[in-house]
Amino acid sequence: MGRKTSQEIRKAVHKRIRTSISGSEQRPRLAVYRSLDHIYAQLIDDSKGVTLASASTTEPAWRGRTGNIAAAKEIGKLIADRAKEKGIKSVVFDRGGYIYHGRVRSLAEAAREAGLEF
Repeated sequence: MGRKTSQEIRKAVHKRIRTSISGSEQRPRLAVYRSLDHIYAQLIDDSKGVTLASASTTEPAWRGRTGNIAAAKEIGKLIADRAKEKGIKSVVFDRGGYIYHGRVRSLAEAAREAGLEF
């Protein structure tokens, strides 16, 4: 048996987190995915298995800008605004197995500043 890759470790951590975290219609899960070039955020109702809102740096308005810390802050604000439009004030934060640091942290803090509670 070889050593686990960082991706395998992240997936195992995310699986462990998801045993205790679940989104509902009143309080959806704010799931974050971070790739090398982009960052994605989704509001998910796990009871129905439906994505209520999403924001990412792959949208046409973001053409040419990558997923750095500044972009993560803007995506955090954007997902909070889209949540408010749907009448969502409170969410459960799912860091996706990533360390709460850098882009993940800046997205979360920007979403909190924009009015989401978690």
